[in-house]
Amino acid sequence: MPGLLPVTWGSSRGGTLSGTGISACDRFSWGHAALRAEFAVAADGTPRLVGLDRPGGPRPVEPESALPLVELTALGHGSGWSGPRFTGTALGARLRYRDHRTGRRGDWRWLHVELHDPATGLTAFAELTSPDGLPVLRSRVRLRNDGAEPLVVQSVSSLLFGGLPAPDALDVLRARNDWLAECRWYTEPLRDTVVDIDLDVHQHDSRAALVLAGRGSWPTDGHLPMGALTERRSGRTWLWQVESPAGWRWDLGESARGTYLALNGPTDAEHQWRIRLDAGEEFTTVPGVLALGSGLDEAMGALTSYRRAVRRPHPDHSALPVVFNDYMNTLMGDPTTEKLLPLIDAAAHAGAEYFCIDAGWYDDTADGGWWDGVGEWLPSKRRFPDGGIRPVLDRIRERGMVPGLWLEPEAVGVRSPLAAALPPDAFFQRDGIRLTEQGRHQLDLRHPAARAHLDGTIDRIVGECGVGYLKLDYNIVIDPGTVAPGDLAPGAGLLGHARAYLDWLSEVLDRYPQLVIENCASGGMRMDGATLTVTQLQSTSDQQNPLRYPPIAAGAPSAVPPEQGAVWAYPQPDFDDGLIAFTLGGALLGRIHLSGHLDRMTPRQLGLVRDALTTYRTIRRDLARAVPFWPLGLPGWTDEWLALGMRSPDDRTTYVSVWRRGGTPELRLPIDHLAHLDVRTEILHPASASAGSALWDGDALRVTLPRTPGVLLVRLSSA
Repeated sequence: MPGLLPVTWGSSRGGTLSGTGISACDRFSWGHAALRAEFAVAADGTPRLVGLDRPGGPRPVEPESALPLVELTALGHGSGWSGPRFTGTALGARLRYRDHRTGRRGDWRWLHVELHDPATGLTAFAELTSPDGLPVLRSRVRLRNDGAEPLVVQSVSSLLFGGLPAPDALDVLRARNDWLAECRWYTEPLRDTVVDIDLDVHQHDSRAALVLAGRGSWPTDGHLPMGALTERRSGRTWLWQVESPAGWRWDLGESARGTYLALNGPTDAEHQWRIRLDAGEEFTTVPGVLALGSGLDEAMGALTSYRRAVRRPHPDHSALPVVFNDYMNTLMGDPTTEKLLPLIDAAAHAGAEYFCIDAGWYDDTADGGWWDGVGEWLPSKRRFPDGGIRPVLDRIRERGMVPGLWLEPEAVGVRSPLAAALPPDAFFQRDGIRLTEQGRHQLDLRHPAARAHLDGTIDRIVGECGVGYLKLDYNIVIDPGTVAPGDLAPGAGLLGHARAYLDWLSEVLDRYPQLVIENCASGGMRMDGATLTVTQLQSTSDQQNPLRYPPIAAGAPSAVPPEQGAVWAYPQPDFDDGLIAFTLGGALLGRIHLSGHLDRMTPRQLGLVRDALTTYRTIRRDLARAVPFWPLGLPGWTDEWLALGMRSPDDRTTYVSVWRRGGTPELRLPIDHLAHLDVRTEILHPASASAGSALWDGDALRVTLPRTPGVLLVRLSSA
């Protein structure tokens, strides 16, 4: 296979392992031109990942400094999840090397390492893949019970990697992700958490560790399922994400005077997750992904390219149409024919290409109390009295736009007729009791009746009404999950439902391949890597304050490629020209989610909106291939100046958005990949010549923004 690094074995330094045909302490390598992974079989027979870097990188560590390739705990075979530093007490420590195979599938290389425990009959397959040309490793573990007795698994790692530099040399980055305040990265020395202990006294590794875990059915509530380590001296970066649509956990700790990283899906300790594997049954973990870079920006670029490679293909990813949504700071869940028609006309005049009618279109209550009555998804006769909603959808099409509707598919209100019509097992439950959260029940997409109901809904809305865009929201949290027939624990039920939900979305897109689906959960509370492989757009926030959105917009490309990250731009007729430009400018390096009362704007104000959308259309195809960087570092929530850059694959075109919310009116932004080059600068937004200036001084961009709030979008072109 051209370009594949050869699988090699080192010299034997131990006896032959029973049933394997290889010797203890033998080694093999796998990878491609951008990634090399080194493995060794330790003296105890466990395979270990002893090196992961670019070809020609640092030498692999010794097997004893690494950790077993798979960590697993099971009832009766260990004391429950307590981290990889205690591998000797867990079933994972008994999984011996049996075989490995390599191959190529399209642009992806793969390696499968087979492990086996003779005592229980458990077989594990570490399934590693990597896209050609990217320093990114994706790993998951498939378990199969080849024994005669059932096995109850409490945790199993997706990726376990030891032998990283010692905690003293590393900084750790993680991202808070709260409602209305998403993608807030912060940095601290790893040693601040993983305390230095005299390991020689007790003769085993420290129990100190940094552990981060998701919670409930909002997988990105609290933190993004991501993290990074940077080596303080060199800048070398290890960046990871756990691709779980439900629970997740990652650990950093000290082992053999180095640092280990463990990536997990849901566990028993954190998420009440357990599964029972009867003889012949299988389970596959969620993927864990690790990207490498000489610095954080380079690792983020590699992860962005990986995210593009792993997701479902769709024309939306290259077209990047402008979406108008009537909700944010505009109709706020109160659409009617009377309110929508002038808004549709104004959105079309401004240059929108999709028009999404958000929440409320199904509400027939006089007081707007639809929250606990949703589920049937039938248009309101009260809101659309003259022919129903179809004339409104037709108006959208007549104005040259694609119609869209908001939907919350998993929710059924307690007052909805569906709550009684569907069988009890179609809903989340515990101890035989249907769960209720904020006046709503939740469908379990593993149940055929739940799936049939939603299939009928989609076929009616998309197939019959011609809706081409769905905003799928999710505004309740079910914690820790559900116990349906066959579930051993609620966390397992939640993961089962979440995977079934993504399967259902894939089937919907198979039936309607031109349909565009936006993923939303009260904004960015479901901004996980698993869901992003299926849906076309991702809501980044419900933030309504245009002055607080910039750090979210600037940080969003760390979690989602720019062509998928929907950023609200909601100019209003009572804004001055500077604030109109500010709220529009924040979305120009992502996906514009336009809103606001455009129908009440003056022709001059609407012209400002049109100018911004015209600019966006000239750059959006570049955004579909660009990777992000941050000239001022990842944004802080209260930073007075913020900056986000996008660089084309050939580095000939670079875009930089700069926001000023305070501070001095002038700032110098280093752009390392353009340093010492002849660079031409061009301010693309706003159109006003008095808004600010941007000049190239040889290796940095000097920006002046005389007023706050202020924004500039600058294009830098190099020969």
